[in-house]
Amino acid sequence: MRLTLPLDVDVCVVGAGLAGLTAALEAARLGASVVVLEARHVGSGASGNPMGSVIPGFALPLTDLIARVGLEDARELWALSQQGADYVRTLAAEDAISAPGGGDGALEVSNVDVGEKLIARLQMLSEDFDTDVEGWQVERVRDTLKTRRYFHAVHYPQAFQIDGRKYLRGLATRAVQAGVRLFEDTPVLSIDAEGIRKRIVTPSARLRASHVVLAGNIHLGAPAQRLSDTLLPVWRYAGITEPLGERLADAVTFRGAVTDTDGVDHFRIVEGDRLMWSSPETTWAMKPERFARIIAGRIRTVFPQLGKVAVTETFGGATGRTVHGMPQIGQMRPGLWVASGFGYQGLNTSAMAGQLIARGMYAHDDRHKLFAPFELVWAGGKIGRAVGHAVGIWQRQASALDGTLARYRERAGLREQAREARLAAANARAGARLPPTGTGRHNGNV
Repeated sequence: MRLTLPLDVDVCVVGAGLAGLTAALEAARLGASVVVLEARHVGSGASGNPMGSVIPGFALPLTDLIARVGLEDARELWALSQQGADYVRTLAAEDAISAPGGGDGALEVSNVDVGEKLIARLQMLSEDFDTDVEGWQVERVRDTLKTRRYFHAVHYPQAFQIDGRKYLRGLATRAVQAGVRLFEDTPVLSIDAEGIRKRIVTPSARLRASHVVLAGNIHLGAPAQRLSDTLLPVWRYAGITEPLGERLADAVTFRGAVTDTDGVDHFRIVEGDRLMWSSPETTWAMKPERFARIIAGRIRTVFPQLGKVAVTETFGGATGRTVHGMPQIGQMRPGLWVASGFGYQGLNTSAMAGQLIARGMYAHDDRHKLFAPFELVWAGGKIGRAVGHAVGIWQRQASALDGTLARYRERAGLREQAREARLAAANARAGARLPPTGTGRHNGNV
């Protein structure tokens, strides 16, 4: 429904994605009058097409996070990300939303041999960040994911999968039930954030609100150009294969989500015998069905034993990736809030952002200030987009080369072990043919 009448509310949320709907729902639960404005329809961006994996943490590596904010603040941020995951788990359980055929847990698999680094990371996650994790050795990884592309892995047993689209619809329903007024096909033309009461203009009505929440990314455009300019637009598409039947067990037996350390492949089993698989990112929009061939190619590269696989359904959307690799959450100026930059971040961070902003507005909770070090940084405009795409390609190529070299070194090591084993066996056979010591003939000397 489009907004056609003027409104006067406590909170106006711009963007009906995961973060915006969570902020609206939580603000309404705290007693605020709330309206949500969406230029297209609920979940029209990446929020409407998530992979559905929920795992604590951020896109920024832990070591970089600690270097940026220090250990104590990094621990608090990590705890918030875990609370975001718990929020999703609770709402999904209440609405009986689970992943279609998916299991629990998540594996982060390494494309290179990182045994020593793995131990250090496990210790950090377990001891410093109170996270339930375990390390998988190469043999266990390859027993579960039957490919030689992967080496060690970090297993998150508490991670889980949900049907992301059902979760989004459930959020919208809960928000409306809590009193939120939701208007689709209602783009925001301008925002006057000066003064106590902010003024929002749409094509057919004007609003006033004490708080405005910018809960979107590259789609916000002119009304929030400063925010949009901080985001590198990223499109990522995913596909679901045809039923693979018994041959799926020849490739994958792990029922949770799998991501590689390159950030290229993300997949899991759905509906019992199908694979849901996301493609490498792009920085331009395309029709999702055009990525079916690319996704099928990635599957064949990782699991050649599956043979030719047909991708029968594709989906995807655009999101915004920040320069610093963290989501942007907090107050830009009094009464003007931002929840954005969720590219690579996961469902847990959008849930966390919505809670933090609602509590910041109406529960005197200032934990959103933990994100203050990750300020709005210009992403470089069109040039930045081109550079970002080039860097992404370079990083994927460099990572692929690292993986190729790692597998080459592994094969070379196995060949050397086989050679040494053959040499040892030959020496043993030669020794067996020699006469026993001390039994040779005398040379005739006394």
